Amino acid sequence: MIRLVPLLALLVAGLTLLPTAAAPDPIPAAEPVATFSIVGYDPDKKEWGVAVASRVLAVGSLVPWAKAGVGAIATQSYANITYGPKGLKMLADGKSVEETLKALTDADERKESRQVGVIDKDGNAVTFTGSKCQDWAGGKTGKNYTCQGNILKGEEVVTDMGKAFEAAKGPLAWRLMAAMAAGDAAGGDKRGKQSAAILVVREKGGYAGLDDRAVDLRVDDHEKPLAELARILTKKVRKPKAE
Repeated sequence: MIRLVPLLALLVAGLTLLPTAAAPDPIPAAEPVATFSIVGYDPDKKEWGVAVASRVLAVGSLVPWAKAGVGAIATQSYANITYGPKGLKMLADGKSVEETLKALTDADERKESRQVGVIDKDGNAVTFTGSKCQDWAGGKTGKNYTCQGNILKGEEVVTDMGKAFEAAKGPLAWRLMAAMAAGDAAGGDKRGKQSAAILVVREKGGYAGLDDRAVDLRVDDHEKPLAELARILTKKVRKPKAE
């Protein structure tokens, strides 16, 4: 008769020698959303928007978040996309942009790898660049806008974006595009170009007035994404004539 106890003991001992799998990282590694973006507000038309370009695929699926009457957010670098919906909820609940930014980053153990720009319903703006974002990385805020970027050619990218937004006339969508064009001309993402997007919201600005997405356009993979984005934007919003 086969004795089962010794056999079971051997099996258990053998199993304990097998390599154990490492515990999974609770936050999976991801490609940095190396990008430059601008978040803006038009107090006359009551529009909020985000424009962005990057050397990653489909940047528009990650960075831009906005809600009419509330504000807009760009989340990038090793992007924490929860900053978008969570931040908009905080703004809707009456938190200031400073309070919203602090709440988002204080709760994030990887905040030093994040970059974010936030604007509220009144055009107050703030930007954050973590210390572990890759050079060049930083931002610039001004009246009714904030622009930010990482892995850029240099600081002039965001500086020129701010100047262009301040000087531009016409619809918010085209003011945002003017800023992006200036950033691109200054060197943009130093790794190259791949995708771009623009999102502009206003109350009942979407299809048949059923939502707030007045403009929601993306170029996910293109040799000249900003030029292509501008081309399709002309089919949605009339481009202002040059003075």
